[in-house]
Amino acid sequence: MSVKIAVQVAPHPKPLAPGRVRWTRGRHEPTADDSRYREANTMSHRNARQESQHSIVPQPSRAPLARQTRGEPTTDGSLDREGKCRETDPLRGNTPDSRSPNRVCTVQERIATLARQRPDEALVTLSKYLDEDWLRTAWEKTRKDGAPGIDGQTWKDFEVGLEERLTQLRDQAHNGTYRAPPVRRTYIPKGTGPETRPIGIPTLADKVLQRAVVMLLEPIYETVFHPGAFGFRPGRDQHQAINTLRNWLVPRQGGWLVEVDVRKFFDTLDHAWVREFVRRRVGDGVVLRLIEKWLKAGVMEGEQVWYPSEGSPQGGVISPLLANIFLHYVLDEWFETVLKPQLRGEAILIRFADDFVIACTHECDARTVFAALPARFAEHGLTIHDAKSRLVRFPRPARAGAAPDTFDLLGFTFHWGQTATGYWTVKTKTAASRLHRALTTIADWCRRHRHDSIPAQQEKLRAKLHGHYTYYGRPGNFHCLNQFYRGVLLCWHQWLGRRSWVAYLNWDTFHEILRRHPLPTPKIYPGTALRKPVLRGTG
Repeated sequence: MSVKIAVQVAPHPKPLAPGRVRWTRGRHEPTADDSRYREANTMSHRNARQESQHSIVPQPSRAPLARQTRGEPTTDGSLDREGKCRETDPLRGNTPDSRSPNRVCTVQERIATLARQRPDEALVTLSKYLDEDWLRTAWEKTRKDGAPGIDGQTWKDFEVGLEERLTQLRDQAHNGTYRAPPVRRTYIPKGTGPETRPIGIPTLADKVLQRAVVMLLEPIYETVFHPGAFGFRPGRDQHQAINTLRNWLVPRQGGWLVEVDVRKFFDTLDHAWVREFVRRRVGDGVVLRLIEKWLKAGVMEGEQVWYPSEGSPQGGVISPLLANIFLHYVLDEWFETVLKPQLRGEAILIRFADDFVIACTHECDARTVFAALPARFAEHGLTIHDAKSRLVRFPRPARAGAAPDTFDLLGFTFHWGQTATGYWTVKTKTAASRLHRALTTIADWCRRHRHDSIPAQQEKLRAKLHGHYTYYGRPGNFHCLNQFYRGVLLCWHQWLGRRSWVAYLNWDTFHEILRRHPLPTPKIYPGTALRKPVLRGTG
């Protein structure tokens, strides 16, 4: 039985002329005294709506996008789990060049579709897309402020005669005459001790070609990589890895974790295994030849050039992708298909490049995984650092008994804590080693730049503080952020007071400097944490 409800609408205080349209919230009201204008307006709005649905440039169909989190790229060319390109956002400045990104996005979706349709075959028709437009898009994606290679060429230098350079690069890649130049070796501090990490910096032309090949290979491997791999993948970042691990641990009341450190991973990558793993999904001769040349590229340190027989330069554009491919077959696939079915309880692998942890609900499962990893890695030429690898007992705290251990991952220390309402949850704070290293870096910078003008120092320190807050500004980590802020103030005050023998700076004068040239105070970024599951405490 249908019920009709009559609604009486009060007349608008200001009448309209015949044919005019009054727009209200969510609807339009043509005047009722002329039906011809009502029909004409209805048809015009319908045609306008149909025309607006068909843009000038046809867009490929896309699945609904997941909610973007901080750090997710939204420009054309980035791929999601299904291999689809993410949309641009012109209102936020994501407006790529109109010549090539649309084509690149379409080609990447085509490659991803082909990879899903042929999961057990190697794709052999990839290099045909490696043309000037593809290389131009790769050049636009290359960092403009990156360190130069052995030739000293910068981004602006490469821009001069760009079209000729890209054409020459394409021809050399296709006919096999391209020679990968040696990378420039430099060292950066590793941790808080004297140990350093070697970095290899390619030339800008080499970076562009490596980026172009990465754009060809990413659609293939984004369809096969496991969800637990977060490092150097489009649309994934460190905070997503941290949130995934927290959201797994809290509902299961913690568990046991296997914390593993691989000794000199990038320096000891076995070239034979890298070639075999890449050939399982890539059969294009041009792409395989380029990867082979990059693996055999020399290393220039000082005035000497030497050619390593293993490893991939940490700092190259293609090195993270090769590392992900290697660890996908060595670790991720083996864990999911071979080791995980043998465990009694639940387990999860969270990996960011070569940093990973394995969480288990049962202690026996954690010990089984910990015992199986060294042999698996040794089979593929890798070594596990015994002193830095351990089993971590991480259950939810009880009223009595030993307190659970803590563990570090991606610069954060994971620990159990209670909220203000008495709920247990897994919290994160800045790792002590990272906080010490950051303050040491700030102190060294203030020492070297103490004679710069105060506005110039303030601008640089603001950028450093903002970058620190952006990464470490997770809920519950305000105390460590405040420690870093106060440490920066102490370092700046100390070295401003040492600009000369008589340049003593008292705190009143320094506070006046801060009033005129303020530094950003600690800030928590809610976007770094997803909705947090918690457990009610027992007292």
